Amino acid sequence: MPGLDGLRALAVIAVVVYHADSRWLGGGFLGVEVFFVISGYLITLLLVAERERTGVISLRNFWLRRARRLLPALWLLLTLLAVWCAIWDRDRLGMLRGDTLGGLFYGANWFQIWTGSSYTSSFAFAPLRHLWSLAVEEQFYILWPPVMWVLMRRVRPRTSPVLAVWFVLCAVAVAVATAMIHRTGPVGTIVETPDQYMSFLGRQVLRTDFLYLGTFSRASGLFLGAALAMVWRPWALVRRGPRESNKVFDTLGAVALAALGWMCWTFRDVVRGETQHAYDLLYRGGFLMVGLASVVVIMAVTKPRSVLGRYVLGNPVLVWVGTRSYGIYLYHWTIFQLYRKTTGTPLTLREFAGLMAVTVAVSEASYRLVELPVRAGALGLAWRRWRNPTDPGGLKARRRLSTAVLLASVLPLFAFGSMATARVIQDDITANLDDNEVAVVTIPTIAPRPTLAPGQTTVPMPTTSPPKIIDVLAVGDSVMLGSARKLAAQGFTVDAAKNRQPLDALQIFNYYRSTKELGETVVIHLGTNGTTRASLFDKLMKPLAEVDRVIVLTVRVPTREYERINNDIIYALQGRYPNVVVLDWHTISKDHPEWFAKDKVHPNDAGQDRYVAEIVAKVRG
Repeated sequence: MPGLDGLRALAVIAVVVYHADSRWLGGGFLGVEVFFVISGYLITLLLVAERERTGVISLRNFWLRRARRLLPALWLLLTLLAVWCAIWDRDRLGMLRGDTLGGLFYGANWFQIWTGSSYTSSFAFAPLRHLWSLAVEEQFYILWPPVMWVLMRRVRPRTSPVLAVWFVLCAVAVAVATAMIHRTGPVGTIVETPDQYMSFLGRQVLRTDFLYLGTFSRASGLFLGAALAMVWRPWALVRRGPRESNKVFDTLGAVALAALGWMCWTFRDVVRGETQHAYDLLYRGGFLMVGLASVVVIMAVTKPRSVLGRYVLGNPVLVWVGTRSYGIYLYHWTIFQLYRKTTGTPLTLREFAGLMAVTVAVSEASYRLVELPVRAGALGLAWRRWRNPTDPGGLKARRRLSTAVLLASVLPLFAFGSMATARVIQDDITANLDDNEVAVVTIPTIAPRPTLAPGQTTVPMPTTSPPKIIDVLAVGDSVMLGSARKLAAQGFTVDAAKNRQPLDALQIFNYYRSTKELGETVVIHLGTNGTTRASLFDKLMKPLAEVDRVIVLTVRVPTREYERINNDIIYALQGRYPNVVVLDWHTISKDHPEWFAKDKVHPNDAGQDRYVAEIVAKVRG
């Protein structure tokens, strides 16, 4: 079925482009959902075919085939990554240990949910983050065959459409449950947005991560694919002959393919926007829409004599990519990460082309030298020759194999041994931000409940004292958070947080205005985490109207288009508000890449010194 290989190719291309730079294809991550539908269809189809052909479903043989198909390339990836880091980047080994174990045992998605390794984190080094989707599929491969074994023993072929209806209802139920668990609104810390978190095995985890990465919440595509397999079997269509017009199915398939393209182009990131909202449509039926469109495309391209399947998606280029889609997906993200170090750093077109050339070369080598030989039984043949003393070439083969295994094991043993004993060292950016948390002052969110003495019925009025005026209040996002200690040492009161958006600061300013603690100077550094609007800064300026001087810093985000948009808004504030002074951090720092960490946004130690010095000079000037 070359059309399915072509659909796989389009799905993996969408994912790869999204991972290179989400601005190029905002919903490219939906390619993973297409993969889920294809997997549900093919795996169920294989089980149904085996049942019709032999009368039974051999779970052992099914799992052995899946292991031969999936494990060799995965083990190779984990080994190569461990060796690379053991030789060239040893500080990463401790952080990779949990991800490696999660990937090895196909539990990466639950490990990421449990540890809070958010899919949307932009400055972490996470070369195995993409294994979450493979974990979802592998868990399906483990659980689904026994389910089908039971169902196929009890359900007659004539009642397969009834089973398909039940599978569709399961997909709808998953979509409904996902919509109920999801919460609309800004996504921040558990203190700022407690409704965006849920209890999971004794931990508070982000709902967005649970729904995006969780096996059950992503099962709708798998159920839809399984439902299709119960009623749409290519061999049955061939036997039945050309009863329906291919033009109708080709047209429907083309429309559904266009719908998938439109959704990949228009659907936004998992978390986006001025206040880091989750993209609601995804969790309120969006994934189900993608699944239904994928079902229509699969029907069209698997129908005998389909023009869409044979000539459009089934063209040799897409088929070549599709047959290697597993390796391309497996290797591309790790290669991207080894180059750019942080997840949120977009690639340029030149970088993307170079890294894709490496990805294709590695994927092809893996496909030819590892995956195909293992699928063809090369390991079993080598083992049989090893054990057969009567084989004339057996002794020579044993010597060659022993030498090869010994040489090939040296570096992996060294790498995994180093990983097992390595200390967990956070990446520089995260470690610095966490270290500076202690220097941050936050406003109280819950007023303490007054206590009454025995027999007391009213709360006595507290003795009032003059409010303590904050000389310099500095409010910002993670860029300011990284310098919080140094700013506090200069006498500043710092309220900074990761992923903070401009609107999040409104509550802070309103609070300090109500307590009459605002002093003569306020410093603002916001706008690093997404496109903002002039109206949002207008809202911030209202509670600051009586502050003598408001110093607003421009932003430096050289990899994002919104850098210019946000800075234009900040530049305009100086002309509209007489108490605003702009500190042009963008211009000051743009020619000094040596001041910044690997993400080019957060200042390193030298950059922090200059950052603080510029703010202090502006405050005192």
